[in-house]
Amino acid sequence: MKNEIMLNNKIRVARAEKKISQDQLAKDIGVSRQTISSIENLQFCPSAKLALLICIALDKSFEELFYFE
Repeated sequence: MKNEIMLNNKIRVARAEKKISQDQLAKDIGVSRQTISSIENLQFCPSAKLALLICIALDKSFEELFYFE
């Protein structure tokens, strides 16, 4: 069995800092609130495009929001 590298994120924290709800972030980048929830809860790994859209919407660099564990 392979060890999987998990892409973790700090989206929830960044949203709280900007006082943005999951729903508002989702609307800003054109996805559903459930998509944001799934990403925050590590149930879904975003595409590079989606990850970068989230970074732009939250005014963070990729490295500030996403990290491997």
